[in-house]
Amino acid sequence: MFTRTELEVMTLQELRVLCQRYGLPPTGNAGYKVSYITTLMAFPALALQQFQQGRGLRQPSFTSFQNISVALQQMNSPTDEQIALIRISLEGRRMRIPDRYEQEKFLNTYKAKLALQQAFDFLES
Repeated sequence: MFTRTELEVMTLQELRVLCQRYGLPPTGNAGYKVSYITTLMAFPALALQQFQQGRGLRQPSFTSFQNISVALQQMNSPTDEQIALIRISLEGRRMRIPDRYEQEKFLNTYKAKLALQQAFDFLES
């Protein structure tokens, strides 16, 4: 990500700002450039190593992945009339109360289905 040469030409303040931008504490004494350089050079590899070890952000288990698939299947696909309602709802048109509440619930369910499908696609690749 960063080369040592690229980092060594920066001032201590520039290195401090870079670490703050990415939310990284310096390694060792914050008064030395090498503390920031070490952190900025090592963090990408450390992050991936932690991911592979199952620390922090982890991939869901195969069972969880299957559960997302089952949820998507249960949600099914909208009918032609439902697609039309989705389109007009996305244009900002609302039904009268009390049907408006069901319309919002329906639209939120559709948005959740889209988000689950996107999550499934991301995890599948």
